[in-house]
Amino acid sequence: MARKFDQYCPMAHALSLVGERWSLLIVRELLHGPKRYTDLTVGLPGIGTNILASRLRDLEQVGVVAKRRLPPPAASTVYELTEYGRGLDEALYALARWGARTLGPPGADDELYPEWGVNAFPALFNAEAARGLTETYVLKIGEDVFTARLTDGVLDASVGPDEAADVVVELDMETFFALTGGELDPADALKQGCVRVEGDEAAFERCFRVLSIAPRLHAVA
Repeated sequence: MARKFDQYCPMAHALSLVGERWSLLIVRELLHGPKRYTDLTVGLPGIGTNILASRLRDLEQVGVVAKRRLPPPAASTVYELTEYGRGLDEALYALARWGARTLGPPGADDELYPEWGVNAFPALFNAEAARGLTETYVLKIGEDVFTARLTDGVLDASVGPDEAADVVVELDMETFFALTGGELDPADALKQGCVRVEGDEAAFERCFRVLSIAPRLHAVA
């Protein structure tokens, strides 16, 4: 566990629980369900097995992660977030949006795992912009295809297309970053030929209000 700070502060307390290197990335890997130890090593390239084992023990001790044995025929051990651990999703998504502002699109040597959009879409999701919406967006980003499905303002992100999508958008990663970052307006992207849109163009514009790194509004007293 990370060293405790000599002060009474919720943020300091949180960092003492999950502030060690790799801890929050382990939580990121578990946000979408249980994983085996070997799955975690694949999703965390560069982590040493001794470090992973140590971080998992620490996260178990503070009640963020739990270990569970699956029944036969699987009969394997998986790690999963506890209810307390799942409460980190909002913090991780906010941190991801903040980091995306200066990270920029991946370079030629950067490898993304096939399900990257399943993590990215919830982080980009603006619940206020999606309020009451029921529609489906398919995004073909380079060679990757993801579906963002809204049901009364609730997001479900998945890998692959949906034949019943309201709009299908084909674009490259640089354009995806520009649209979600607010540097490129959807209407301008269409005019400039940066995207190919099949279906409802109004849904295309809504898509990039719903998926955005724009700062979230805070209630004013």
